[in-house]
Amino acid sequence: MNLKGIRLGFVVTGSHCTMGAVFNEITKLVQEGAEVYPIVSYSISTTDTRFGKSSDLCAKLQEITGHEPIKTIVDAEPIGPNKLFDILVVAPCTGNTLAKLANGITDTPALMAIKAHLRNQLPVVIAVSTNDGLGLNAKNIATLLNTKNIYLVPFGQDNPSVKPNSLVAHLDKMRDTVCLALEGKQIQPVLLQY
Repeated sequence: MNLKGIRLGFVVTGSHCTMGAVFNEITKLVQEGAEVYPIVSYSISTTDTRFGKSSDLCAKLQEITGHEPIKTIVDAEPIGPNKLFDILVVAPCTGNTLAKLANGITDTPALMAIKAHLRNQLPVVIAVSTNDGLGLNAKNIATLLNTKNIYLVPFGQDNPSVKPNSLVAHLDKMRDTVCLALEGKQIQPVLLQY
């Protein structure tokens, strides 16, 4: 599938260690012709970490996409009524965001963007990155796997001997997941060895 002209909302949440890989995938989507609009969680827009300053991360997103990131709930709310996107990607999607989404909580710009987009029955692609995917968040992943219009990027355990509950999406499968989600299909297999 050709992504030229696809309006793609891209939600970035606080798994800061994956930012480099996520930014590479955003760059690829832009290079394929998708019009990418970034939305960031409060963690990304306000927290400086050893992986980068929040201001630098937001500036890099704007540089890659050509669009200033949406940073507030108020600015994310019009995504639904204005039908701004054809598809929404959440990458990385933290355990916190997974849990809140699975339980209908909307208290961040990231979650408002997802809720607003889903009201139009349009696809949302989730790329998990959580240390408790096979722990407390397993039930939330199961809920989202069975939720209409939500599609998961294939994922697996990234370090089972040290972090046995940790799950991370295979970001190299993001483009294919997006293309199939636009057709209403879940990429298979969903579970992959990392």
